[in-house]
Amino acid sequence: MKILHVNAGQEEGGAKTHILSLLSQFPPDTAELLVLEEGSVAKEARSMGLTLHVLNQRSRYDVTIINRLADFITSNQYDVVHTHGARANLFLALIKNKISSTWVSTIHSDPGLDFMDKGLKGTVFSLLNSWSFKKADQLIAVTEELKKTIIQKGISKERVYVIYNGIAFDNTIAKIHSQTVFTLTCIARLHPIKAHDFLLDSLKASSLSNFHLNIIGDGELRAALEQKVATLGFQDRVQFHGALEKKQIEDILHQTDATVLASLSEGFPLVLLESANQHVPFISTNVGDVAKLVPDPSYGWLVAVQDKTAYAAALKEAFLLWQSNDLAKKGENLFQLASKEYSLNKMYLETLAVYQVKN
Repeated sequence: MKILHVNAGQEEGGAKTHILSLLSQFPPDTAELLVLEEGSVAKEARSMGLTLHVLNQRSRYDVTIINRLADFITSNQYDVVHTHGARANLFLALIKNKISSTWVSTIHSDPGLDFMDKGLKGTVFSLLNSWSFKKADQLIAVTEELKKTIIQKGISKERVYVIYNGIAFDNTIAKIHSQTVFTLTCIARLHPIKAHDFLLDSLKASSLSNFHLNIIGDGELRAALEQKVATLGFQDRVQFHGALEKKQIEDILHQTDATVLASLSEGFPLVLLESANQHVPFISTNVGDVAKLVPDPSYGWLVAVQDKTAYAAALKEAFLLWQSNDLAKKGENLFQLASKEYSLNKMYLETLAVYQVKN
C-alpha cells in the first residue's frame, strides 16, 4: 500500500505533531508527505528524514496548484491520500473525480470553530471546509464528541472513525521538582479559541505571586496578550517563547510543575499527552475528550469553560500541593494511564485499519 499525507504546510502545535509522528511509524517507502508550501511542517519533516514533496503554492489563492496536485497523485499511483487541514481538504474535494486513490481525512478540531473571529472570510472558509470533507471516502475524528459534530453535518456514521491521538511514551524520564518557583506551561497557538486571556485573568484571580508561566506557541494574538500581561503586572512572571521545536518543548515541560490549558474547544490535545509523558499533571477546561485523562481528581483538574473562579481555585490547590511536594503524585498517575491507553503505535495501527476499509 502506497500512502500520501497532504497538508498545507503551515500547521503548528498538535496537528503538526500528529501528522509527523504518525508518518514516523510507517515502514520506509510506504508513506510520504506532501505540503502545499514551505513552512514549519516541511522543515521538521526534513529533520526527521521523512520522504517530502513541496508543491510551492505561490499564495493561498494560487489555483494552478489544483491540477499539479492531481497530476502528482495520479502519476505516483498512491493507494490512499490522507489529508489534514481545511486547505488540503478543499483541494482534494476539487480533484476527487480525477484520482483513483481512496481519500481519508483526519478532522483535528471542530470545523465550526476553526475560523472563529475571522468575519465574513471566516464564515466562507468554514462552509468550504465542511463542504470539502463531506466528499472524503473515510473521515477520522480524534474524539467521540467530534464524531458527533461531523455526523450532525449530514455525514453517515459508517464513514466516520474515532482514533485518539497517541505519542511514543518514554519510561526512562525522571521528573524534576522545582524548589524555588511554581512553574506552569501553556502550549497552544495564540488564537481566540485557546482563551489565553481567560488563563491570565484566572491567574490574577488566584492571587498567586510565586509562579512562572511559560507560553509556548505563536499567533495573531501575541501583541494583545503581551499587552495584557503588562496590564496585569505579570511581566516578570510570564514568558512568551513563540513556536518551539519538539525537543525544546520537552526540555521546558521537564522543568514544569503543571501544564495549563484554558481552551473553549479541543479534540484530544496532544499537548496533554506530552505533559503526561513528562509526568506533569494538568489543569484544563473540560473540553473535547480531555476527561478521559482525568477519570478522578487524583489525575489532575477539569474546570468548566470560562469558569474563572473554579480555574483560580484549581491553580491555588495545585500550588499548595507543589509546596507540600505532593503534586508529582498526580503526574505519576497521569503517566501510567496515558502511556497504557494512548500510545503512538495504537494510533498507527488503527489508522492502517481505516485505510483498508472497502467502500
